Amino acid sequence: MNEAAGKSPGTKAERARHLKRGRRLEYFTLSWNLIEAVVAIGAGWLAGSIALVGFGVDSLIECTSGAILLWRLASPGHDESREPLALRLVGISFLLLAAYVCFEALKALIASESPEASVVGIVLSAVSLIVMPLLSRAKRRVAADISSNAMAADSRQTDLCAYLSAILLGGLALDALFGWWWADPVAGLIMVPIIAREGFKAWRGETCEECH
Repeated sequence: MNEAAGKSPGTKAERARHLKRGRRLEYFTLSWNLIEAVVAIGAGWLAGSIALVGFGVDSLIECTSGAILLWRLASPGHDESREPLALRLVGISFLLLAAYVCFEALKALIASESPEASVVGIVLSAVSLIVMPLLSRAKRRVAADISSNAMAADSRQTDLCAYLSAILLGGLALDALFGWWWADPVAGLIMVPIIAREGFKAWRGETCEECH
């Protein structure tokens, strides 16, 4: 039995406290991803960087996971009946993310699109690499405290945001240093089956052991 499903939720007061913390984390997730999307799409448009615009669209897709978890955690009386549906909806958001990353990567490879340097993009992805793992860890703790596989899956979505930030940084660096324009889309394609696998597991009501 995984930790999210097996840990005792504790007293009613403790559970209410954990749920409140979970909602704060999801509000932060939504706010961060919206800011990230606006900055990335704006900087990408100004610099003509397809990689940055794609990163911003990815952030918008990830907002859906945060919104789903807020819906799950804000139910009247903390209704547990929302948990299975929330987990499936998070799974759908994973699959949408996998489809988008695959589309962008293939398009970049076919058109030989090189990620263009942007100071704003580099700073944004670097900060995301710091913030997202910390946020994911906090979500996993709350997921275990409230026995929510949906929130455990959402923490994995946050992990993937950090991975995609690393891919963006790595693509920019390898292209600038060695002219390896294909590094960014190839790394993205490597991520696609990983993201899709998590989506199918969430759809079936499962979560990966790494989330716990």
